[in-house]
Amino acid sequence: MNPNQALWEKGDFTKVAATMRESGTALVAQLEITKDMTILDLGCGDGTTALPEAKLGATVLGVDIARNLVDAGNRRANAEGLTNCTFQEGDACDLSDLNDQSFDLVVSIFGAMFAPKPFDVAKEMVRVTRPGGRIVMGNWIPGDPTLVAQVLKISSAYTPPPPEGFLSPMLWGIESHVTERFEKAGIAKENITFLRDTFTFNAPYSPSEFFNTFKTYYGPTMNAFEAAEKNGKALELDQELDALFNSQNKSPDTSTTSIPATFLRVMVQC
Repeated sequence: MNPNQALWEKGDFTKVAATMRESGTALVAQLEITKDMTILDLGCGDGTTALPEAKLGATVLGVDIARNLVDAGNRRANAEGLTNCTFQEGDACDLSDLNDQSFDLVVSIFGAMFAPKPFDVAKEMVRVTRPGGRIVMGNWIPGDPTLVAQVLKISSAYTPPPPEGFLSPMLWGIESHVTERFEKAGIAKENITFLRDTFTFNAPYSPSEFFNTFKTYYGPTMNAFEAAEKNGKALELDQELDALFNSQNKSPDTSTTSIPATFLRVMVQC
């Protein structure tokens, strides 16, 4: 199996995604979506942004490498009667089953950044976007002090070094790398803009329970714990991450969780 597919099918990201719904809807509300638009939501998970896009009247195709998330997305769309929103399996590095210039807007929020061939990802996103259309990405930022960047940083310290030639997904959070990738795909530098934005994880349970959701269902964290178990460091990792989640919680009620995380919003005019 494709290692990236195995990573995201390993757990059940829907458990984490359930805490991302409010911010997903809020982000989509800023994208100037109209009813006549055709949207590709790439690395869509179970539809955190795809469903809100469809609710605004756009025709939405969600593409994700994880079959369990595609199935979950289709179930959510069907349950809400969104006949204008469908999900299918696909790889952000190779969208060859999608036609050139077929989308008005391509959205990828914490999705395509994890695909292993970033220059291919940029090329494919540009290829399927019509002239005059837009690409919007949300990418975590390396070294950022907020939650997800720190979860990934801590987790990586407990896992074996990546194979030679591995490109960290976090490079998508560095403006110069993003610019280089889209310029190689034919986009002029002045058509690539950035802003720092915030995504908030909200859960009706404690930060420690939220950490346990990551530990149990989030592929990268699951891998870190498997490696830590072999090295006798699982307790150390558990304590470090539990402290992180509790220290980042902004909810005045410690039985609920509200954790903001900073990300880089990338906007590309095609």
